Amino acid sequence: MIEILDTTLRDGTQGQAVSLSSDDKVAIARRLAAFGVPLIEGGWPGSNPKDAEFFARMKGVDLGQTRLVAFGSTRRKGLRPQDDASVQAMLGAHTPVVTVVAKSWDFHVTEALEVSLEENLRMIEETYRYLVSQGRRVIHDAEHFFDGFKANRGYALATLEAAVRGGADTLCLCDTNGGSLPEEVAEITRIVVEAFPGLRIGIHPHNDGELAVANALAAVRAGATHVQGTINGYGERCGNLNLTSTIPNLILKYGLELEGISREKLSELREVSHYVDERANLTPNLRAPYVGDAAFAHKGGIHVSAVLKNPRTYEHVPPEAVGNTRRVLVSDLSGRSNLLAKLAEAGVQVPKETAGALLEEVKQLEHAGYSFEGAEASFYLLAHRLRGGKLPFELMGFSVFMHANDDRPDTPTWAEATVRVKVGESVQHTAGESKFGPVSALDVAFRKAVQAFYPEIGEIELSDYKMRILSGQESGTSSGVRVMIEMHRAGERWTTVGASRNSLEASLKALTDGYAYALVKAQPVPQD
Repeated sequence: MIEILDTTLRDGTQGQAVSLSSDDKVAIARRLAAFGVPLIEGGWPGSNPKDAEFFARMKGVDLGQTRLVAFGSTRRKGLRPQDDASVQAMLGAHTPVVTVVAKSWDFHVTEALEVSLEENLRMIEETYRYLVSQGRRVIHDAEHFFDGFKANRGYALATLEAAVRGGADTLCLCDTNGGSLPEEVAEITRIVVEAFPGLRIGIHPHNDGELAVANALAAVRAGATHVQGTINGYGERCGNLNLTSTIPNLILKYGLELEGISREKLSELREVSHYVDERANLTPNLRAPYVGDAAFAHKGGIHVSAVLKNPRTYEHVPPEAVGNTRRVLVSDLSGRSNLLAKLAEAGVQVPKETAGALLEEVKQLEHAGYSFEGAEASFYLLAHRLRGGKLPFELMGFSVFMHANDDRPDTPTWAEATVRVKVGESVQHTAGESKFGPVSALDVAFRKAVQAFYPEIGEIELSDYKMRILSGQESGTSSGVRVMIEMHRAGERWTTVGASRNSLEASLKALTDGYAYALVKAQPVPQD
């Protein structure tokens, strides 16, 4: 049985761009507990007020079978554990389990900690004996263990012996600098497992060599039964062990049982991953194994044709097992299989022999700068139009003016736009203005033209706007651009694309596609 310790709320917050409020930490702890994580390391209560507040707030929170863990370090030199503020802060968190970091590398003991090798051993043993006497389960985090073992094997093992004498029941071997190789981790872990029979041996790898998952799996194969990591691999420098990759590997690839996290629970994995990203205000990793949008996305025509016959041809696990879904991408690399599969997602059945015109149109548009991979709403409209469907309006022209007060340079500029739109047999010519720029002014003018005919567009809001310069023979301001716009209404989100050598034309194309999609989505695309 493998025990997982999640340290997203402690080690994960040491990563660049990762910042969690106390509310965020409480919410994430609840979600991880619901997922079944047995141990959640909530922070270092002796290091900052936010972590101390978190533990205070968690005292009345029911996490079911999940146990909260406080983190800290051994006593400082010259102090008794009962007189050390950091040790007392761990106890003050009132958690049943504590994780204590201690030096394993003789180089770190003398250079960073600046104590003798013998004093470091006493610090470990005395701290743990005191914490155990206070009713705590102690997990020993052997910092820099693999580097220390390679430099001075005898002393690294002596630090583990001191931890055991003090009463630690788990010895977690840390690859703190993230530079160890899987074969090294496997060999050293096996030696420790054999040297300390009956104790739980753990692994805490960092990802500086892009080997954290491989090292964790190597340690487990060598006998480790305790694994520490973070959701989405948050952590110092290049990150910590990514649990969203490690957990499915342990369950689906090795067939191992994890305490609290069943095979059925894996179906929540993608949602847990994105939940933590959302609380951290970070964009989910598109290419994350198992949980990313691209993890089960198929683009090449040969791949799609095979996957439609049998998903096992190009998928190593069913996407549903980890809460993900299969996605078929449409691009200039697509074959008819991609196109037909994508149309089927939209509820459109087209005979294979008649799909050539739409496929050719897609390829021509992508050559002109469009990209339908992330703009499925625009692809839906393209299919709707080429299969005989009508759009609710026709854009006939636009103009934009920028206004600035030369006499008062402190006065902000503002934009004015006009559009001509045909709705049915009526031609609307309207103007709009905005202090937020020309695209916003075009949006105001377009809404004025169309909203009288379609009041529902008043419920649609712009979520995101991205512009990319397209590489090519032209450069600088004459380069083509691609604009991606995301809109939302009542919890639904969709993305459209526009491309042109004129940035405003590209923007207006993506913008009007966004409104058109919302209006025609409920209408079925005409069938053959």
